[in-house]
Amino acid sequence: MLPGRGDAPATGHQRPRPPRPRRTPRRLSRRAAFGMLTLATVVLMATASAPSPIYPLYRERWDFSVTMVTVVFAVYVAGLLGALLTLGPLSDRLGRRPVLLAALLLAAASTAVFRTAGGVPSLVVARAVQGVATGTAVPGLAAGLVDFSPARRPHAGTTATAVGTSVGLAAGAAVVGLLVQSVARPDTYVFSVLTCVFLLLAVAVWHIPETVGPPADGPARLRPRVSVPPGSRHRFLAAVPALVAGWSVTGLFLALTPSVVAGVLHVTWGAAGGLDIAALFLAGGLGGMWSARHTVRRATLLGAAALTLGSAGLAVAIALPSPVAYACGAVVAGSGVGLTYNGSLRAIGEVTTARTRSEVFCAVYVVSYAALSLPALGAGMVAPVWGLRTTGFLYVAFVGSVSLLALVHAARSRTGTPAGRAPIRRPRDADAPTACAHRSLTSGDGSPPDKR
Repeated sequence: MLPGRGDAPATGHQRPRPPRPRRTPRRLSRRAAFGMLTLATVVLMATASAPSPIYPLYRERWDFSVTMVTVVFAVYVAGLLGALLTLGPLSDRLGRRPVLLAALLLAAASTAVFRTAGGVPSLVVARAVQGVATGTAVPGLAAGLVDFSPARRPHAGTTATAVGTSVGLAAGAAVVGLLVQSVARPDTYVFSVLTCVFLLLAVAVWHIPETVGPPADGPARLRPRVSVPPGSRHRFLAAVPALVAGWSVTGLFLALTPSVVAGVLHVTWGAAGGLDIAALFLAGGLGGMWSARHTVRRATLLGAAALTLGSAGLAVAIALPSPVAYACGAVVAGSGVGLTYNGSLRAIGEVTTARTRSEVFCAVYVVSYAALSLPALGAGMVAPVWGLRTTGFLYVAFVGSVSLLALVHAARSRTGTPAGRAPIRRPRDADAPTACAHRSLTSGDGSPPDKR
């Protein structure tokens, strides 16, 4: 070194530079994370219902039958159930952030395939990938919303899950149903926008606080299983009849309603089927918000009664036929879906911990989506033989019977605490430290510290 320049004298050893401090990514506040996960739930559910109003156009474009429509729908549910059984519980072990990030990127890939679909095979691939993405995301989203629920509103997470699901399904069906009437290729616009939205959500989800620490018993194993811990099992089994009744109605509308409205009710307006789907789910969102004002038992009772009455209205509409009666039946049945769904999630969420929450919600979704898909697939198989009118009538009769069973079961149940008056009881065991500690160990903005 040259002298006189203020440099250190040359020696045989250079003084090591101190390491630069590692920059910690800026995390969202708990309130912002709650809002972002709610938005992700709405968008994911909107994507699930978006293809339904386009099915009649797909049938004209590629010349396939109603049976193939239900097969495409069943492929989506098969992918979803497979992901629920293997990938859904991973957020309890790997953390909410990485699992949700992967699911949202996969959802973006599915909408990109929808955007470029050129026939039935690509439609099947898009629906299968979409099912895997949804099955991976929904347990983590539901668990994350419970994790970030405000302390003064412990039921906000389950209410956001139920209402967000209904609003998303309604928005996807309504917006796409209106686009079907106004543009020649609605799928081009819809799936391009959804692809961009999922990419933005993936960036946002990486900045939420992590609420689940690393597992202490080794890496996660991807083996199919449905497990409900003993402490949650009683509530889970008590909720099954209402879950089956509500999601069976959902399957009827997502898989068959556009075809029933056009072929049985003789409505020529292309947006009618999508708007009927939207009416069901908008009423479900209102029912979910109304459910938060009642005990679990009362919400389930009211919901099961509404499902029974709505099913009767749908049966009358198919028998007459009457589009007005069908729309009214959709509204009444939809309110029942929201009431029973939110009531069931609340009852189960009260007895879960951070270490088991995603796994228990996986079991809830397995029951729900099985009820959504299996009757719809059976109806699609027999529709070419029995006709849409007879098939639709028998489907509605099945839904009404299950709803009546749920009503009787709820009347005999004693489950429930007044909503908003008692906090969610989160057991403080060694496996769930974050369930009670994340509220005290927070940063300045109210968010828990980043766990690496």
